[in-house]
Amino acid sequence: MKISAYIATSLDGFIARKNGDLDWLPGSDGTNDSGEDFGFSEFMASVDVLVMGRNTFDLVLTFGKWPYADKAVIVLSRQLSRLPKNTPDSVTLKSCSIDELCVELEQAGVKHVYVDGGKTIQNFLNAKQLDEITITRVPVLIGGGIALFGELENDIPLRHLHTIPFHNGFVQSKYRIINKI
Repeated sequence: MKISAYIATSLDGFIARKNGDLDWLPGSDGTNDSGEDFGFSEFMASVDVLVMGRNTFDLVLTFGKWPYADKAVIVLSRQLSRLPKNTPDSVTLKSCSIDELCVELEQAGVKHVYVDGGKTIQNFLNAKQLDEITITRVPVLIGGGIALFGELENDIPLRHLHTIPFHNGFVQSKYRIINKI
């Protein structure tokens, strides 16, 4: 089973402002004048299950239309006891460990998992369960906010796979995590 993260950051490494706002991220308001999706549709087509944390789930619910159609989504949370009534049927709530979830998904025959959300990505990294990460850097400095990477238990070596520059200044790099055991 392959486990990947796919996320955008400001050039200074933040995934959101301190209050969770994405106003610095072009297209975060649901509009995309360029029509470019930076490979996201192709990536999503390869994914069987999306795993996100509660904060990311709460943010996605504010988008209006559910952006993942009928793709299976797992929300990891130890605080939520149930999902809101307006949640699509394709979403399930889990409160297990990362390792337990990975065993369950692998036993279910899942081939590709997409992990989204800063804390969730950090938790998968610390559990040594993340295989690849694609980071799209947006050419803006926001000076503070929620960092993609927080404190790590150990250094995590990466192997650069490729980098794609886009016409609007976005730069997307894909890395393989080397020390996944």
